[in-house]
This record gives sequence, structure tokens and C-alpha cells, in this order.
Amino acid sequence: MTSDDSMIRQADGAALRYPFEALPAAGDALKVASGVRWMRLPLPGALTHINVWAIEDGDGWAIVDTGLSLPDSRAAWEALLAGPLENRRVTRVLVTHLHADHVGLAGWLTRRFDCPLWMTRVEYLTCRANVADLGREAPPEGVRFYHRAGWDEAAIESYRARFGRFARMIDALPGSFQRLEDGARFMIGAHEWRVVIGRGHTPEHACFHCPELRVFIAGDQVLPRISSNVSVHPVEPEADPLGEWLASIAKLRAGVPDDVLVLPAHNEPFYGLHERLERLERGVLRGLDRLREHTRMPCRAVDAFGVLFTGSVGSEDMMRYTLATGEALAFLNYLVRRGEMRRETDAEGVCWYALAAA
Repeated sequence: MTSDDSMIRQADGAALRYPFEALPAAGDALKVASGVRWMRLPLPGALTHINVWAIEDGDGWAIVDTGLSLPDSRAAWEALLAGPLENRRVTRVLVTHLHADHVGLAGWLTRRFDCPLWMTRVEYLTCRANVADLGREAPPEGVRFYHRAGWDEAAIESYRARFGRFARMIDALPGSFQRLEDGARFMIGAHEWRVVIGRGHTPEHACFHCPELRVFIAGDQVLPRISSNVSVHPVEPEADPLGEWLASIAKLRAGVPDDVLVLPAHNEPFYGLHERLERLERGVLRGLDRLREHTRMPCRAVDAFGVLFTGSVGSEDMMRYTLATGEALAFLNYLVRRGEMRRETDAEGVCWYALAAA
């Protein structure tokens, strides 16, 4: 499991249509629409790859998402730039959101080609703040956050040891950026693109819709075979990302046509946007129903894993354990905020959740 992979139980994308039989090979770029190329960069872990996109932009290429700041990713870019991208310049780098597999090499590319970085304001500033954690000790607020969720001392010590690792996979960001705003329209080469902001996975995730090409670059906001992680984090423990996620599903369904070719950050391009959005929504609603049933008796956040997620979740895999905790809290916060659940803190400072009295 990575930062972009959810364990929520839900139907897969079996009813979707995948128009491309082959995947881009290493160092290759596959044409998916006029002037749009699909490339894949390696990732460590279960997902193995991230999709990145090159869009013809005059005499160069606009790049969407960048991969991790790791030697394998840089080598992959060198092969792509010298090969299918024909040694043409990069005109701008557009980043959908702040996660390291998307923004990791943005600084490297913008410095190499002396071109601007385009991001939403919240994603850029949040990424800068997260990168600043490198070398810092884990804050007491973070320790308290995971203790309240039900972590034992061994898991909390692992959190302390891992704190700041996010920054190690992100090249230094440029000191300025071009702001992407919801609804903004701009030209890339011969075609107009529109920014569509989604929330829940991250605070201000940018997607890109080209009506003329009928293409929708979805980042992690819509994935065909997995669902994006929707988590509460220590920096904002009372956040309601699941509410934002559901609102974004409704927004995308209303604002982006169903006939677009969806270009996701993971898995393959597909048709069937509205069907996938409906499946994602159903998966969340079913999870909420199971949680309501489970919390007829009080439970901690860590006690909700078996109700919400497939497979076992234990602290022997701290990445999976951390993401499961954040996502369980997103479901719990959603119900607390809407008055369906109460939260009480015991003498040890651990939070217990139960359905509110009728």
C-alpha cells in the first residue's frame, strides 16, 4: 500500500472500458490523444509505477506529474527526454498534488529547463511545509494524535523514527510557482484545458479537462482499480476529508462529461468516469454503514480496521498501519461531525467512538 492506495472494501472497475491493450514500455511514450503522451515511471512498493503525461506545447512539452526523486526515476526521465520526447524542451511542469510520487522531481525538471512549476496554492505551500520536516523530531501533537487513535508505544516509536521521510523523496521545490485555480482555463499548445479541483485525497488536488480532446487527467482523484487514500492527518486532527471526498465525487459527476478518456495516475486509462465515481461513492457509503453497525459498542480507531479494510492491518507494516489509521479516522470524523457518533476520551488519553443515542 502506498500513499495513493486505499484498502477500503469496494467493487473493482470491471465494468470500465480500457482502450489500450499495451502499456508503455520503459523509456517509451504511448500516444493516447492528439499531442498527449502516456509514460510510466517506476515506484518502489505495491503500485510499481506512476503514470505521467507529456502534452505538446509549441516546440516543447508540458509535463504533468514527475515521479519520485530517486535515481531510477531520473534515469527513466533521461531515457524519455532523449528518446520519444526528442530532446525537446520542457515548457512547464504541472503537478496534480503534493504527494512525493507526483511532485518528487518537479524541482529537478524546472531547474533543468528553467521553466515554471504550476500547482494549486494549498498543495504547493503544504508540500513546502512537509519538506521542512526533514531532520526534525516528531512533534508532540503527532505522538498524541496516534496515541488517541489507539497505537501502542512500539508503533509510536516507529512513527518517531520515520518522521520526515516524506521529504527524502522530493527534490527541492522552486521558490515560486504559477497558481492553478478551480475553473481556470489555459492553452497548452493548440488546445484549451480547464482546471478542476478535487478534495479529500489531498486538500486542493488539480485535475485537467480538455473538452476538445475529450480527455480528463485525473491524478489520484479518480483511479479505476483502487481508491485513493482519504485520511485525517496529525496536523489537522478534526478535518473532514471524507465529506470533501464525497462532495468532490458529486462535483466531478456534474462538471465533467462521461465520454472523456480518463488518464489516472495509477492503473490504465479508461472510459466510464461516471460509473467509476458511482462505485467510489457506493464503497464509501457501505463503509459508513458497516461502521455504524460496528460502533453500537465503543471502539478505538484501530478497532475499525477489520470493518473498513480488506486484509489484515498490523503495525509490522507501518506504512499500511498509518494509512489505515488516517482513513479510519476520516470515517469516524465524518460521523462525529454530523452528530451520528459521539467521541469520548478515557483516562489514558485514548479516544473511543460509539453511535450517538437516538
